[in-house]
Amino acid sequence: MKLIHPCIASMLLLCALSLPSHAASFDSVALNAQVNAALERLYSQRPQAKTLANQAAAILVFPQIVKAGVVFGGELGDGALLVDGVPKYYYRLTSLSAGFQLGIQMRSEVVMFMTESAYQDFVGHDGWEAGVDGSVAFIEFGAGKEYDTQNMREPIVGFVFGNKGLMANASIEGAKYWRLKE
Repeated sequence: MKLIHPCIASMLLLCALSLPSHAASFDSVALNAQVNAALERLYSQRPQAKTLANQAAAILVFPQIVKAGVVFGGELGDGALLVDGVPKYYYRLTSLSAGFQLGIQMRSEVVMFMTESAYQDFVGHDGWEAGVDGSVAFIEFGAGKEYDTQNMREPIVGFVFGNKGLMANASIEGAKYWRLKE
């Protein structure tokens, strides 16, 4: 019996993981608690993010995104879209990549839709892709980094925080967001 090459097996597994699930495969109560905890962590680390959140039409929160790769990689996470602080829809983030990569990373991500039109465009696309259907301006923070006031005026603003693991990457370009059915 011929075995499948490990790279091909990894790619098939990542493809299966990144297919959108249109069935409810998550616990909304637990996810809501994780979403609230992630927002509190963001606000405690960067109080300015709370000011932006108060101006946003909607906020998409992924409390934990897992990214893994050995040549081929992928990432996966579930989150909630909040309107006026209340979960309106649930989403799954998926992404595939190829190239020199090795390791695993976990992070949290918050995307703020600063205009009503950016928010409506997002909810109008099942399979919305960052960098294609809309551009996300990242507000980075960390050692020696401050908010860029130009980013604060963009229609979609993103925060990546709580990175843990061996793959350091703060990009969500190419990530797809799929609405989950409850």
